[in-house]
Amino acid sequence: MKYTYDFAEVNGKVPMIEFLDSLSAKERAKIFAYLEKLVELKNNAIHPKENLSKHLEDGIFELRVSFENRISRSFYFYEAERQIIFTHGFVKKEQKTPKIEIEKAKAIRESWRGEK
Repeated sequence: MKYTYDFAEVNGKVPMIEFLDSLSAKERAKIFAYLEKLVELKNNAIHPKENLSKHLEDGIFELRVSFENRISRSFYFYEAERQIIFTHGFVKKEQKTPKIEIEKAKAIRESWRGEK
């Protein structure tokens, strides 16, 4: 079975889509290219390098995408059936990933699992 990805829907909203909608078309395209790259690596049993994806804590990972003058992070977790579920994303304004964003990813994951 191959890896696939999807976006978590919570209370009728899809935070990852809302984030993508806030970006330029060029930035959005780059994120989708990185999503596809992550899935391709996983399907070929290749562990993604830390400059692409990094485990943060408690099963929450971040997909790292750099744009011309800013950096974005998109959070995800793994679910059964080799699903990669993206929770949300944001544009970084500081060096370290804010704890509040990690907690938000965990909360979305718990809500999504509860609604399934």
